Amino acid sequence: MKTIIEPFKIKTVEQLYFTTPEERKGLLTAAHYNPFLLHSEDVLIDLLTDSGTTAMSAKQWSALMDGDEAYAGSRSYYKFEEAVCDITGFSNIIPTHQGRAAEKILFSILGAPGKIIPNNTHFDTTRANIEESGSLAVDLPDPSGIKTEVAADFKGNMDTDALRALIARVGAENIPVVMLTVTNNSGGGQPVSMKNIRDVSAIAHEYRIPFYLDACRFAENAMFIKLREPGYENTPVKKIAQEMFSYADGCTMSAKKDGLVNTGGWLAINDDKLAAKARNVLIVTEGFPTYGGLARRDLEAIARGLVEVLDESYLAYRLRSIEYLGDAVEKNGVPIMRPTGGHAVYLDAKRFAPHIHLDHFPAQAIVCALYLKGGIRSVEVGSVMFGTYGPNTDDRSGAREQIHPPMQLVRLAVPRRVYTQSHIDYVAEAVSEVYAEREKLTGLRFTYEAPVLRHFTARFALV
Repeated sequence: MKTIIEPFKIKTVEQLYFTTPEERKGLLTAAHYNPFLLHSEDVLIDLLTDSGTTAMSAKQWSALMDGDEAYAGSRSYYKFEEAVCDITGFSNIIPTHQGRAAEKILFSILGAPGKIIPNNTHFDTTRANIEESGSLAVDLPDPSGIKTEVAADFKGNMDTDALRALIARVGAENIPVVMLTVTNNSGGGQPVSMKNIRDVSAIAHEYRIPFYLDACRFAENAMFIKLREPGYENTPVKKIAQEMFSYADGCTMSAKKDGLVNTGGWLAINDDKLAAKARNVLIVTEGFPTYGGLARRDLEAIARGLVEVLDESYLAYRLRSIEYLGDAVEKNGVPIMRPTGGHAVYLDAKRFAPHIHLDHFPAQAIVCALYLKGGIRSVEVGSVMFGTYGPNTDDRSGAREQIHPPMQLVRLAVPRRVYTQSHIDYVAEAVSEVYAEREKLTGLRFTYEAPVLRHFTARFALV
């Protein structure tokens, strides 16, 4: 059948509130042209993130009622631990309130000034936690990964030649861990092949460097491997996921993605000594090792979510629905990252709005236009999120030299099991209309920016 149907039925609904274009103009102005600062009830279709925005299943809600809220030794923890171990095989499972807490613990132990931590592409909180430790976060994407118009099966891969060159240049002793993000969120949600996971693991272990996965979207990545990598077409997705983890020494995880829950995460470690240090940090910052900053009922929901996320009918629907949105906007000429990823469609702002100078944030301009057009909230993944400043300053204006990342993207991140196909059709229509009127788009400038993760709280004015 050509028609995509959701592999579930709806039992509970939440009302959406409609705003007028004039109301949205006022709301966006009051939010200083940063949709992060909008109130959620003023957003019609929220594609800001797929993190923690999942609709949980009836069985997950039922599991919440069975939570054992004991401070220590909760049976809910052991159910959670068993579910995570079954997929990952790691020996130490440390729950955290979300993925960035796992990153904070790991890099506060491994990171230090002078240390280098490579990844295919670090996402925002990963980079921030690495840099806060004094380490340097280095991206080593496959060359095809930064070419939005080039279609390739595994554009999320790490450049293994670049990894070897980095190790040779800085010394293995200065690289405390090699990370690999699956799927590659900052790289357009593109998957990583099993071969690349295996190769990166082999290089890291050749130099006795620990190898960790940023596993937020491990199930979507595993499904891509099943669909695209020769030799895996008849392998169950769960076995593919288990093989992915088998090459790693640990992982960080935001369960708010492929855990299919609204909060939670974990740090998984095979090294017992490192795990003991991590638990000490956890106790100070998060909570006791058998709850880690979460209500124990949330651990129940994660345990059930890890079963549901590996259902292949769900994963086929998930990937196909993202592809459907990409096809719909591309049919109207909208330039996107090709092929589409597992959780989002990424618009290519450089080709979408070439008349806006990079210093004036073309992707942020598109984000604002989508809200004005249809009440759709999305997020910039470009110079606002990842830009830095160079050493030069304009003597007349005082403006600092901006250094831009290679891609300027707008991410339309689709929450799991939340929107129907008609919602996606509405999004495609709005995106296409903004593109048809793209010459009217106006750039932006900062009026406020925080020193870390500036995109969350930044304020802008029209240029």
